[in-house]
Amino acid sequence: MTTGFALFDTSLGTCGVAWRAAGLVGVQLPERSPESTHARMEECFPDAMEHAIPAPVQQAVDGIRDHLAGSLDDLRWIDLDFEGLTEFDCAVYEITRTVGPGSVLEYGEVAARLGNTGAAQAVGQALGRNPLPIVVPCHRILSSGGGIGGFSAGGGTVTKRELLALEHAPGFDDPVLF
Repeated sequence: MTTGFALFDTSLGTCGVAWRAAGLVGVQLPERSPESTHARMEECFPDAMEHAIPAPVQQAVDGIRDHLAGSLDDLRWIDLDFEGLTEFDCAVYEITRTVGPGSVLEYGEVAARLGNTGAAQAVGQALGRNPLPIVVPCHRILSSGGGIGGFSAGGGTVTKRELLALEHAPGFDDPVLF
C-alpha cells in the first residue's frame, strides 16, 4: 500500500499531510521551518513518497487550512487510515474525534468513556503518539483539573494553548478581567 506525503501552507506555518488510499495517516503541524517540517515527515513516514496532493486529500488539506485560519470545523468528515495502530490507540482517537472545537475533556474522562477509569495515563500516552493532530484533536484533551497537560507537536504546550485559544475553548480564549 503506497503512502504519499506533501507539505502545505497554513496561517500557522507549513504543515504536512500523509495519506494512503483509505485516508489520511498523518498530519504534521509546523516545525521551526518548512525544511524541518519536511524532515519530520520523512522521519515519521520513511516509506512515503512525496507527491502532488490528490483531490480527496486536497479537500482534507483545505479543511485543515480553513480550521487553522479560524473557520472552525470538527473535521470528522475526513477519512482516516488507522492501519498499524493499536486497538487501544484507535479507541482513544475515536473518542477524541467526538470533542468539537471549543470543547475539552480530561484524560480521565476519555478513560472513563473507554470503560477504564484507571487508564488516564495510558490515554495521555496514546495521545502523545497521535499521528493526526488537528484531525484527531488531541489538543482538546487536558490533564485533571483543566491543566494543559502535554503536547508532542512542534511548539509543545504553547502550540496547544494557541489552538485552544483559536477554538475559543473556555479558559484559553479572550482574557477575562475578573
